[in-house]
Amino acid sequence: MTQPATFRRSLTAAALALIALISTPVHAQGAPPPKPALWLVQDADTTLYLFGTIHFMRPDLDWRTARVTEAMEASDALFLEVADPDDQAAVAPLIQQYGMSPDRPLSSLLNAEDLVRLDTAARTLGASASQMDPLRPWLAGVMLSSALPARGGFEAGSGVDVLLRADAARAAKPIHGLETPADQVRMLSGFSEEGQIAFLRNTLDTFGEAPVELGQLADAWTRGDVEGIDEITLAPMKARTPIVYETTIVARNRRWAEQVATLLDAPGTTFVAVGALHLAGDDSVQQILKEAGITVERIQ
Repeated sequence: MTQPATFRRSLTAAALALIALISTPVHAQGAPPPKPALWLVQDADTTLYLFGTIHFMRPDLDWRTARVTEAMEASDALFLEVADPDDQAAVAPLIQQYGMSPDRPLSSLLNAEDLVRLDTAARTLGASASQMDPLRPWLAGVMLSSALPARGGFEAGSGVDVLLRADAARAAKPIHGLETPADQVRMLSGFSEEGQIAFLRNTLDTFGEAPVELGQLADAWTRGDVEGIDEITLAPMKARTPIVYETTIVARNRRWAEQVATLLDAPGTTFVAVGALHLAGDDSVQQILKEAGITVERIQ
């Protein structure tokens, strides 16, 4: 399949974003300055900061509060979902292995109505349904999701995790990942074909609604409204696609909470930044830590 440059770039962006269900904050003129939520976990000789990130951001939003800046500067190391989200060399072969299925093209899995909807959505990527035909359903759904921020003027290069990583690199601080690109790709590709098709259809169902939802989510993140993030995004996901919620949110939160708890075994200060959806709701990383007897305090 011959792919135009815009389609190849979208494929890379989708692979890097993966299941980081995108929230895109907007700071309206005259509104209070952004104050995204920040949590503290401490024991006698260890300090951990937990911060929710946004993977795509408008470059003109100044989200760094004094408290976030102080926490980052005080930290000895940075933990992100993935240590290097721009590692295209690591992602490309995984996409080829787990994301392509020319022997079972999308046109053989979707009905005529779905294919028309897929073509309409694909054109926002500068592609078409025929060009996406060799993709497995999970990758097609992620690719379509990755197109939404660009429609609102948001950039991956201005994402919170990207900028935090740059800050840590300039300060020569170690940067670690809670998981790898391979973990993420294998997680999504591990869904049954039926589950992948359901995910893709849900993406098509909500494609037109996404800009409205993103605006609502933007306001919630900017205000530090964790309950709003849950209501706007997590609750609908849990109701529409519970297997996606369980696999991409809950299971990962449990693994990450376990890793965060392990960090308390060594002295020092660490800044842990993961997607904001993982720090909201009843199944959040903080809630899992609390259930394990670890005190988590919100400090912003």
